[in-house]
Amino acid sequence: MTKNNSSVEGPDGPVCTARLPLSSATLNWLADLILGHLKKIGSRWRALPAGKIATVVLAVLRCDQRPGDLAGGNGVHRTTVTRWVREVVGLLASRAPRLDRALKKIARMGGGIVLLDGSVIRTRRRTGKEDRKNYSGKNKCHGLLVIALTDDRGRLLWISAARPGRTSEITACLHDKLTRKLREAGLGAIADLGFIGLDDSGPTPTRR
Repeated sequence: MTKNNSSVEGPDGPVCTARLPLSSATLNWLADLILGHLKKIGSRWRALPAGKIATVVLAVLRCDQRPGDLAGGNGVHRTTVTRWVREVVGLLASRAPRLDRALKKIARMGGGIVLLDGSVIRTRRRTGKEDRKNYSGKNKCHGLLVIALTDDRGRLLWISAARPGRTSEITACLHDKLTRKLREAGLGAIADLGFIGLDDSGPTPTRR
């Protein structure tokens, strides 16, 4: 038996692949969305085809893959991957339904209630003063708070803008005028104990 002491790494380092827990329909839908955007802005060339860009972006968003690692494995620069991610996030955000329209749709379909909940999405710890506002004392982690509404079957209707993790659910709901818009649509909401006291006419809750 001969010993092989040569490095397994090539000049550019090893390339690792990952399996995304997503359907091909999701990937194709996002690729079509990117293609439509490129045609709209008149972009005739990208370093990778739309389908590959969609895969790279979903790897970042869904699996938290590092842009630098994906860039090296696909022959592009890290800043290019970061730009693609921001571009796609903007495209997805522009398609999100407005709160009042989502509530009116439920009312038209005969629904009477929505399910309300908040969640802190974990993020990496930031440096300096920016670190403090993202720390959630309740969850003991750094993150961003989002408020979500679903129908009575748990299907997502609307999700709020992301806010610093220290923000309380009630504060976020007051900012979006959630209770007023629920009344205007003639809907009620079911939520956990963290939303007790949610009322437009009440005092502004303190932050965690």
